[in-house]
Amino acid sequence: MLLKITKTLFVFIWILFSTPFSGIAQKNGWTLTTTNNQNYTGVVSANGRIGILPSATILRTDKIILNNVYDKESPLGVSRILLGMNFGNLDLYINNSKLTNDNISNWKQTLNMKEGSFTTSFTYNSNAEISYTLYALRNVPYSAYIDFEIKTLKDIDLRVVGKIQTPDEYQNPLSTFRTLRDAETTMPILQTVAKSRLGRHTVGTSATFIWHDINSTRENERPELIHEKISEYDNQLSFEKKVAKGENYKFAWTAAQCSTQDFFDPQSESERFVIFNLLTPRKDLLSQHKFLWDDLWKGDIIIEGDLQSQLDVRLALYHLYAFSRGDSNLSIAPMGLSSQNYNGHIFWDTELWMYPPLLVLNQDIARSLVNYRSDRLDVAKRKAVNFGYKGAMFPWESDDTGEEATPTWALTGTFEHHITADVGIAFWNYYRVTKDKKWLQERGYPLLKEVADFWVSRSTKNSDGSYSIKNVVGANEFAPNVDDNAFTNGSAITCLQYASIAAKEIGLTPKDIWNEVAENITIHKFEDGTTKEHSKYDGDRIKQADVNLLAYPLNIISDRERLLKDLSYYEPKLAEEGPAMAQSVFAVIYARLGDAENAFRLFKRSYEPNKRPPFGALAEAATSNNPYFATGAGGMLQTVIFGFGGLHLTDQGIVQKNPILPKTWKKLTITGVGPKQKTFVIE
Repeated sequence: MLLKITKTLFVFIWILFSTPFSGIAQKNGWTLTTTNNQNYTGVVSANGRIGILPSATILRTDKIILNNVYDKESPLGVSRILLGMNFGNLDLYINNSKLTNDNISNWKQTLNMKEGSFTTSFTYNSNAEISYTLYALRNVPYSAYIDFEIKTLKDIDLRVVGKIQTPDEYQNPLSTFRTLRDAETTMPILQTVAKSRLGRHTVGTSATFIWHDINSTRENERPELIHEKISEYDNQLSFEKKVAKGENYKFAWTAAQCSTQDFFDPQSESERFVIFNLLTPRKDLLSQHKFLWDDLWKGDIIIEGDLQSQLDVRLALYHLYAFSRGDSNLSIAPMGLSSQNYNGHIFWDTELWMYPPLLVLNQDIARSLVNYRSDRLDVAKRKAVNFGYKGAMFPWESDDTGEEATPTWALTGTFEHHITADVGIAFWNYYRVTKDKKWLQERGYPLLKEVADFWVSRSTKNSDGSYSIKNVVGANEFAPNVDDNAFTNGSAITCLQYASIAAKEIGLTPKDIWNEVAENITIHKFEDGTTKEHSKYDGDRIKQADVNLLAYPLNIISDRERLLKDLSYYEPKLAEEGPAMAQSVFAVIYARLGDAENAFRLFKRSYEPNKRPPFGALAEAATSNNPYFATGAGGMLQTVIFGFGGLHLTDQGIVQKNPILPKTWKKLTITGVGPKQKTFVIE
């Protein structure tokens, strides 16, 4: 009865939140197009350093997010990722009329996932057809480029206004316009420099217009630029141009944003990036961007027979690629670079959910994610000491410092300790896939050793020789401050085992206590053999998968009968307001058990109720509206790769075991797998 009620509620929520998508799914599986700007949720254009969220309103950008740049949210608050200065809002006038959504027609937007571009197009009366394409440049990662094309249907007087708009939370902005010169080259630069909300960082933003096919030294051929400072928070640059009927007029607006998080002189660096974009031929600049995106897509998932699933999966993978980069040693927040939700902090969401698909498909990015943790190992070691433990204790929420960044009222920051094991497991899996022994010696094992020492000190030996881990918040955060949480204990066991194997791999002797504790940590069961979530669990609803994580990804429970007992017991207990990942775990387990029907049912349930129109951006839960939830994207991708695709992370690398396909899929191809970029085909 409970299962029936849950399914009914699930369908109701799906209907409630899933207003019809008018998007036109292109048959090539690479583009998402919409002509519906109602009930609109945008999809971000990002390059691992900056995220730019488009708007349904023409010539507007909703927000800009700066990766790994934090200031305190309030004088007594924790850190919060910085909202960037908005350089993506422009005004366009034709014959002295400002173009708005109310006076244009044929509005359309297209996300091209293959090229990392986002295009908006529309028609203004019978005067002109306008389109512009937004690029968060992958090759110049602190900058963006908005490429305009205006096809005139009549003679028009054109006026274009570019802006740098500074959020109110910034302090003491200084807005300027200068024309820099070197010999005969002139470089007009609009710029604003300001302090972040509580003064931790200086942020510098520069921008300019570019006219294609006009050499920068021929200033007399360019339209005159007009600078207008509405206020220090609203800095504007404009030009006017008479455009004849039948002309295809092209220009661009480019901007760069830098901070003292990454540069000693962010003002000058932002100017240099803009000058680089200004003086690099358009074809070369955008070709480099597209080449880097093409290189990312060497790791791809191709589904034949189900176009909607193909688009959903590609959109998930697109976001993970957009939110990260292999040259950064940075991690990915739950909402990536789409918003300030969760303060832009780094959680277990990375290691357990987003990292495994990236580890399979792009080891450069995977290395960045694990290096983010090893760069903060000393801070984690200090935290362990400060709480009376040994080894390293990673924060539940991490920022640029590596210290605990969880709001102090949240018990998770003080007691959700499985994050430390999640980090250790990710480290050993990186070595399993890459076999990079130098990395293991320099970064991998030093962290695994400290994490293992933490779990020994965190465990309590019982009178019967078993070990307990007491007073924790588990993956199911509805049950705080419990003893012997199943996933916490299971992840500690796994991490201790991996530390021992890693020691032997580089010729060292593991500590005997690691194996002793790992072999004797308690996992509780009900009388019928079903795994108990914690020592006193009595059947309460759960926020997300906990027990079932012992089957996947930990592989501690592998007996078919017990797997099925745990699946049937815990699936009906999932709360609808919980995050999406639990269904992904269930789906992987069912797929590995050979049950394609239930695997596909839960695969779809893991994300379809969370899709928001018009592009299908994922919210965290069926009942929430906080996209884009990169954690959920990681979960659904794991179902495809590790469930249907049958891929396993083992000490022998990535191996395939018993793949299985849903009935509607004719073929599944996973490309770019592992360091040798293998291709796996399932038919």
